[in-house]
Amino acid sequence: MGNSLLCFTRGDSVEVVDTSRSPVPPHSSFSKSTGFFRSSFSSREKDGAKLEEEESVREQARVALMLLKQYQRDGQFQYGRSASAVYRSQSYRKDKQGLPRSSASLRKLSRDHHSLDLTQSMASIADEVKTNHFILVHGGGFGAWCWFKTMTLLAEGGFRVEAVDLTGSGIQSSDLNGVKSIAEYVKPLVELLNKLGDGEKAILVGHDLGGVCLSHVMELYPTKIAKAIFVAAAMLMNGQSALDMFSQEECSGLLLQQARTFLYADGDGKPPTAIEFNKASLTDLLFDQCSTKDVMLASVLMRPVPFGPIMEKLSLSETKYGSVRRFYIVAQEDHAIPTALQEAMVKADAPEAVFHIKGADHSPFFSKPQALHRLLVDIARIP
Repeated sequence: MGNSLLCFTRGDSVEVVDTSRSPVPPHSSFSKSTGFFRSSFSSREKDGAKLEEEESVREQARVALMLLKQYQRDGQFQYGRSASAVYRSQSYRKDKQGLPRSSASLRKLSRDHHSLDLTQSMASIADEVKTNHFILVHGGGFGAWCWFKTMTLLAEGGFRVEAVDLTGSGIQSSDLNGVKSIAEYVKPLVELLNKLGDGEKAILVGHDLGGVCLSHVMELYPTKIAKAIFVAAAMLMNGQSALDMFSQEECSGLLLQQARTFLYADGDGKPPTAIEFNKASLTDLLFDQCSTKDVMLASVLMRPVPFGPIMEKLSLSETKYGSVRRFYIVAQEDHAIPTALQEAMVKADAPEAVFHIKGADHSPFFSKPQALHRLLVDIARIP
C-alpha cells in the first residue's frame, strides 16, 4: 500500500477555554427514523432549528464518509481548500430551500456567517504565508488518523495539509516487527517529500517519535523543508537515540514503565521488535486531558511501536539538519514526555522559538486542538 496519507506573538503560553455541547435535555425521546433525540415540547421554532441541526449533522456525516472512502481507496488523507469550500457551500444550501426562519435559526445563521467570515480571514492568511503546505507526522503507536481535528482546522483556513502513516502504522499494511531502522520507518514520508515539485517546500509537524522522523528527513532533504515543528516530540541531538531520551531521569516514571510491554517476534534471547501500550494505562499516560470519545478512538486504532527506530542513533549535521528552521511546542501536562524533559531538550539544542500550551497532555491534537492550530498558523506566518 502506498502512502497513507492570529498574528505571531512571542508569548510563551496559550490557554484556550474549551466549550462542550449541552447534554440531551429532559423530556426527550429518541426517533428511530432520524436517529436523533427529539424534544417532547413542540414549537415551530424548535422544529425549524432541529431540522437545520439534523441536516447539518447528516451533511457532516456525508463528508466524513467521503473522506473515509478516500482514505481506504488511496491510503491517504488529503485535505485541500476545495474540499472545505464544497463543505461550506453545501452547509448553506438549506437556507435556499425555504426552511422556517425562526429566531433560533436566525441566530444560528448569524453565527454561521460569523464562522464563515473567520474562515475567509484564515484563508487569506494561508494565501499570504510563504509556505502553506503542512505535512503532519504522527508519534509512536499513532497514525494519520490522530490529526483529523488539526487537518480539518488547517484545511478550513485554506492550508494544504497531508498526514502520513509511517511504516507499520495506521492502515499501513507492513509488519511493524520487521521495521528495523528509521529509514524503513519513514519511507512513506520520504516518498511524500520526493513528490514535491522543484523549489516546493512544506512545513513538517512531528509528534512524539515523529520528532525523530523529522530530524532524519531534515538531514536528507533540508531544501524541501521550510520549517520543522516539534509537538511534545523527541528533538534529539547528533548521536542520540529515542531510547537515550526515554532512559533519562526525567522520563523514568513508574507510569511509563507500567504502560508498555515489549514484543519479541524474533524469538527469545533476541532484542525486542516492538513496544505495545497497555490500554488500561493509555488515558493516564497519553490522554489525561482528552475526552472519552477521543480516548475510545485511540484505544481502537493505536498499534505497537517498532523498536528498531527507537534504538537507532541519529546522524545529524549542522550544514543539513542545522540549516532547517526549528520550533518546539511544549505540552505542559504531558506524562509520556514530561515537561521537564521537553524543556531539557529545548535547552540542549535551542530551536528558533518555543511555545507552551497550558492544559495540554501528550496528545494536544485531541486535548487542545484549537490552541495547537493557532500556534501552527502563528509559526507558518513567521517570516
